[in-house]
Amino acid sequence: MERVNPKDLRGLKVLVIDDSKTIRRTAETLLSREGCEVFTAVDGFDALSKIADHHPNIIFVDIMMPRLDGYQTCALIKHNKVFRATPVIMLSSKDGLFDRARGRIVGSEQYLTKPFTRDELLNAIHSQLET
Repeated sequence: MERVNPKDLRGLKVLVIDDSKTIRRTAETLLSREGCEVFTAVDGFDALSKIADHHPNIIFVDIMMPRLDGYQTCALIKHNKVFRATPVIMLSSKDGLFDRARGRIVGSEQYLTKPFTRDELLNAIHSQLET
C-alpha cells in the first residue's frame, strides 16, 4: 500500500459504505474538498467489488445496512490477505460500548458516531495514516 503524507490527503483513496445517501454525499463532499478520491457503496456487497477494483487506502463502513452489515463487511475485508492492513472505520448513529467492542472484534481500527463533523472525519483519517 502506498504511503500518503498524513497532512496532505490529495490522492488518498477513500471508500464510504453507507445505505444513507445523505451520509455518503456528505462524506464524499467533505473528503473531495480535501483532495481525496472518494468511492461510495450502498452496502457490503456493493463495497466488496469496489474494494477489489479501487484498492482504497481507508474504508468507512456503516454498521446497520441491509444484506451485509458493517460487522460482516469489516470481517470479510480483514480476512482477505490483500486488504487486511487497510484501516476500517465503523460508522454508527449509536455510540454504544457494545457496538465499539464488536467493531474491534471484527478488526475495525476506529469508530465514528454519526452525524460526524468535518473535523471528526479528517481526524479519523489522520489518526490512521500516522500509525
